[in-house]
Amino acid sequence: MSSPAADPPIAVPPPSPIEIEVRRIRELANGRRPAAALAAAARLAAEVPENRDVLHLVASSQRRLNRIADALATLDRLERLHPQFSRLYQERGHCFVTLRDAPRAISAFLRGVNINPALPRSWAMLERLYRMTGDEKNAATAARHVALLANLPPEIAQATGLFCDGELTPAENIVRGYLLKNGNHVEAMRLLARIGIARDVLNDAELLLEAVLSLEPDYRAARHDYALVLIERHKYHQGREELEKLLRLDPENRQYRTLYATACAGLGEHDKAIPLYRELLAGALQPADLHLSIAHSLKTIGRREEAVESYRAAAAVRPNFGDAYWSLANLKTYRFLDAEIAHMRAAEAAPGTPLGDRYHLCFALGKALEDGGDHAESWRCYERGNALKRSESRYRPEIIENNTRKQIEVCTGAFFAARRGQGAPDRAPIFIVGLPRSGSTLLEQILASHPLIEGTQELSDVQRMVLALQGREPDLDNPRYPGSLAGLSRDELRQLGEKYLAETRVYRTDKPYFIDKMPNNFRHIGLIHLMLPNARIIDARREPMACCFSNFKQLFANGQEFTYSVQDIARYYRTYLELMRHWDAVLPGRVLRVLHEDVVEDLEGTVRRLLDFCGLEFEQACVDFHRTERSVRTPSSEQVRQPIFRDGLDQWTRYEPWLGPLRDALGDALVRYRE
Repeated sequence: MSSPAADPPIAVPPPSPIEIEVRRIRELANGRRPAAALAAAARLAAEVPENRDVLHLVASSQRRLNRIADALATLDRLERLHPQFSRLYQERGHCFVTLRDAPRAISAFLRGVNINPALPRSWAMLERLYRMTGDEKNAATAARHVALLANLPPEIAQATGLFCDGELTPAENIVRGYLLKNGNHVEAMRLLARIGIARDVLNDAELLLEAVLSLEPDYRAARHDYALVLIERHKYHQGREELEKLLRLDPENRQYRTLYATACAGLGEHDKAIPLYRELLAGALQPADLHLSIAHSLKTIGRREEAVESYRAAAAVRPNFGDAYWSLANLKTYRFLDAEIAHMRAAEAAPGTPLGDRYHLCFALGKALEDGGDHAESWRCYERGNALKRSESRYRPEIIENNTRKQIEVCTGAFFAARRGQGAPDRAPIFIVGLPRSGSTLLEQILASHPLIEGTQELSDVQRMVLALQGREPDLDNPRYPGSLAGLSRDELRQLGEKYLAETRVYRTDKPYFIDKMPNNFRHIGLIHLMLPNARIIDARREPMACCFSNFKQLFANGQEFTYSVQDIARYYRTYLELMRHWDAVLPGRVLRVLHEDVVEDLEGTVRRLLDFCGLEFEQACVDFHRTERSVRTPSSEQVRQPIFRDGLDQWTRYEPWLGPLRDALGDALVRYRE
C-alpha cells in the first residue's frame, strides 16, 4: 500500500444553490409551516433525489403532517442511501413515538445515538421511554447523557452533532468561532482535532491533541485520539507508547487493543499483530475489519493462502465489503470464481452499497474481468471505479505543478554549490523514488536481498518534514516550501538529517544501509540532498503508457490521488519528468535512473549497476531476489516473490482501444522518458 503525499487542505467553496434552498426549507419547517416545507422539499427532491438533507426534510414534514406511513417510507429510502446519518434514526424514533410503539422507538433512537452521541433530543426521548417501560437502569444512563450534553457549551454540542453526521465545514466554523471568543476549552480543542483527522490535516490535529493533554493529562479519549493521529502519521512507535499508557489503565478496552495491534503491524511486527487481532475476533460486533487487518498482515509476510482465507472471511461477514474483494484482486495472483464475480456485480449494483464499497468493487471487478480476458467490460469497471473515487477526491493538479516550478526556481546549481558539505554525512539511507507502479518494489526487493541492506517500507518522514517547512495553514497558491529551504542554516540542515535518521531507526536492525521507498519523494530530492548529502537516490522509471495505465487500474489504500483520472495521471507523469530532468541538470550523477524494461531484459546487469552505485559488492542473492523472505507492504508484494517475466511489460496494449486520450495527454513524454 502506498502512503499519501502531503496533500494540503482545500479551500471551502461557497454554499451551492441546493444548500441555500435547504436552509430556506428548514426555516419553513422550524416556523411551523410543515405543508409549505413539504411542498418545497418535494420539488427539490425531484431535482436531487439522493440528497440526504432534502430527504430528511421531506420525512420530518410528513411526520409533522401526521403522514407517518409516508415518513417511514421516506426514511427507509434515506437509510438505503445514507445509512450513517444519525438524524434519520432520530426522526424514525419520533415516528414510532407518534404510533405509540415504544420498543421500535427505543431501537431507532439507540441507533441514532450510537452513530452520534450528541443528539440531546434522542437521549431525552430515550430517558422518557425507558422510564415508561420500567427500565430504570437504562433511563439513568440516558439521563447522564442528557446532563453531559447540557453541561457542554451549546455551540460545542451543536458542532459535535454536525461532525458526527459528516458536516465538517459548519462544525469547524462553529468550534473555531467558539475558541476565538472563549479561549482554550478541551472539548472544543479535541473536537477541532477530530475534524482535522477527518479532513486528513493530521499535523494540526497532533498539535491540538498535545495541547489538550497538556491541560488534562488524564483525558483518556483525547489520548486515544492522539495515539490514532500518531499512527495515521506513521509514528507507530510513539503511538504504541501512548496506547501502552491507556492499556495499563484499561487492559480490556477493545479500541485500545485494536489500535495497539495496528501500531505493531505498522512497525512490521506482524507476528505480534496477527494473534492480537485474532484475540479481538471473539465477541467482535464488526469482525469484518479485523479479518481484513489479519489478512493484510498475512499478505505482507508472504502467507498468501492464509491471507486469502481471511479476506474471504471478511467478505462472508459483510457481503458488500468492497475492500475485502479488492484486497483479493490486489494480490495480483488471485483468480476469482464465477460465483464471486456474480456476487460482486450484484453488490456493486445494489442501491444501498456505500460509495467506498462501490468503487472498491469496481476495481476488483476490473481485475477479475481482465484476468478472464473480457477487456472491454474490464475497462468499463476500471473507468467507473476511477470516476467514483475521483468524485470524493480533493486533488488539484496545479498544486503539484506549482510545487515543481518553485523547486526549479529555488533549487539551482548555485544554490546547491553554496551549501556543499552541509547536512548529516551518514551514508546509510537509500531512497527509491519515482511514480507508483514503476517497478520500485522490485528494486527494493533486489537491494533488500543484499546482506548489508535493510528493506523497510514507504516511510513518511520526508513528507512530515515538508509539512513542517510549509508551516501551518499554508497558502496553496504561494506556499512557503520549497522557498523556505533557502532560510535553513548549516546547523538546521544537519539537524534535519539527524532527525530523519533517528526517527527511521525504529524500522531498522543492525544492517549498515536501509531503503526508504516512498515514491513521492522525487518531489523533494533537493531537501534530501541538502540534509543527507551522501544518501543514494535511485529513480525507478517505467514506460509511460504502461506506468500510467497500471496506476489507473490500481486503487491505493491512501494518497496517490492523481491516479483516478487519465488526464491527472498524464499531467503528473509529465511533471515528474520535468522535475527529474531538473535534478539531473543541477545535481549531475546524484540520481541513478533505472528503467523497468531494462531490469526485465537484463536483470544481472541491472543488479550490478545498482550495487556499484551503492558502493557494494555483487551478491547473487540480489539476482535471486524472489527467494528472499521479508515483509512487503505494497501492491506488488506477491509479484516480487516470483521470478521476473516479460508478460507484464505489454499488458496495457490489451486496453489500447480505450487509451487514446492517455496517449494524447502524455504527448512527447512517450519518448522523453528515456532521456
